[in-house]
Amino acid sequence: MQEVIGSTPIFSTKTRQTPVGFFCLSTMYYTYIVFSEKLDKFYVGATEDLHRRMEEHNTGRSPYTKTGSPWQLVWSREFKIRSEALAEERRIKGKKSRKYIEWLIDSAGKAI
Repeated sequence: MQEVIGSTPIFSTKTRQTPVGFFCLSTMYYTYIVFSEKLDKFYVGATEDLHRRMEEHNTGRSPYTKTGSPWQLVWSREFKIRSEALAEERRIKGKKSRKYIEWLIDSAGKAI
């Protein structure tokens, strides 16, 4: 696009140049499973910040998990696209199976 002279365009008409060697850190998304020994229950969720989310689970800021503290992160999977992390969360929850969740954790080779 060429620069327009004498007008006030809504969008810039100048071409932006990206510096050589510049890279953008992209946000990663996670599907995760936490476990409460106190309740003997798993919780499956998705987030873009695992550290913050674990803090929320363990400080009572998450309504469903506030009574089960401490929660331990036992499995997670990383995604580049939010919708994929959410789809994985729905897929795991859709199994409605503790055995499946335990298999998923075991098949990962180790607890996180």
